Amino acid sequence: MRYRVLAVVAAAVALSVVVATTAQSSKAAGHTLTVWLQVDAQNGWPELVTAANNKFENSHPGWNVSVQYQQWNDHLQKFDATIAGNDTPDVIEMGNTDMTAYMASGEFANLGQYKSSFDNSSKWLAGLKASATFDGKLYGVPYYAGSRVITYRTDLFKKAGFKKPPKSMAQFQRELVKVGKMQRHVKGFAPLYVGGEDWFTALGWVFDYGGSIAHKSHGKWVGTLASKKSLRGLKRFKAFFRATQPRSSARLDGTNPFPYTVFSQGRTAANYGPAWYTCCTGKKYSKVVGQFVMPSHTKGKPIPGFLGGSDLAVPIQSNAQAQARAWIADFTSTTNEKALEKKGNIPNATNLLGNTVNERAAARSWFVPQSKHWIDVQTGNILKTFLAQFLTGNLSVKKAAQVADQNIAETLNEP
Repeated sequence: MRYRVLAVVAAAVALSVVVATTAQSSKAAGHTLTVWLQVDAQNGWPELVTAANNKFENSHPGWNVSVQYQQWNDHLQKFDATIAGNDTPDVIEMGNTDMTAYMASGEFANLGQYKSSFDNSSKWLAGLKASATFDGKLYGVPYYAGSRVITYRTDLFKKAGFKKPPKSMAQFQRELVKVGKMQRHVKGFAPLYVGGEDWFTALGWVFDYGGSIAHKSHGKWVGTLASKKSLRGLKRFKAFFRATQPRSSARLDGTNPFPYTVFSQGRTAANYGPAWYTCCTGKKYSKVVGQFVMPSHTKGKPIPGFLGGSDLAVPIQSNAQAQARAWIADFTSTTNEKALEKKGNIPNATNLLGNTVNERAAARSWFVPQSKHWIDVQTGNILKTFLAQFLTGNLSVKKAAQVADQNIAETLNEP
């Protein structure tokens, strides 16, 4: 938000003007840095916000911080309104998937030359760093993350003879197949329930084998799902999926029905998704729910997961950009990030990760191509269609990938 420097009121000004100006001066003493954070911080770690505010104000005499807490469901509409009114906050928290459109339209300040001023910037989580980067330029600072893990029924795995989490993808597949055979009397039982069109899951296999979705070449986007490495991952995903799923789930998107609903109905032994899935797996199974890191095809490693999370950005309209960067540096300091970790969040850098399942899963991560038209790839269901095509056998993996590559490139290269 643009701060106002108080005007000096001349003695000759009319009384009504003096009264109005006096009211404004008492309201705007000093300089105010306006920060928009989501209510998660207000409810979960208000003391960390206070600590950052105090540190900033002590090192910036004459400045005070006004933190305004927002709701996820309407904060973007409110932000759009402040852009239109030329009255944006100085710092804003953004969901990592919301960053791209605003970076592409030039609404955030370039932070690239100041990167080293933020603690642990050389170790930021890959998925969060990617979400704050557009055309090779840094427009945000990673704040905290949420990862994807396996939520499973410990009773079924123990009954099948498995007492420890699997170390590799191949081992996990064998265990799931055994659990499935053990539970085949349960109608529609899926050892691992994941919708076939759930591309957040499927693309983990692509990145695990060194592949990618798309990259820029000579200024143009090129789809890369049909590349050699991507195809290896996709073929492995198909084999894993077909071995552990009922055939009917190939057309499900992972939200119809929702995975933890299937879990609560006793029709699966495991889900792959956000760590908070434990909230809703059903009272009947509350004492037999466990979690572990989804293993890579490389023994001992986690599969790369799509990270959810938040970034902090400085709107380009702010007249206090230096102060905004300083506040972000205070708020994302090593001390604060470690304190966030104790609150159950994933800190923003790999060197700060602890040994919880959630944090170990975040050690390897990926993000979508940073194009202003990526949202059109999603809403156009290009990836969902692609996955359904090869999982149902309508197209080969290679042919489906080639079609998807063409559609992705055409979409991302639109003006």
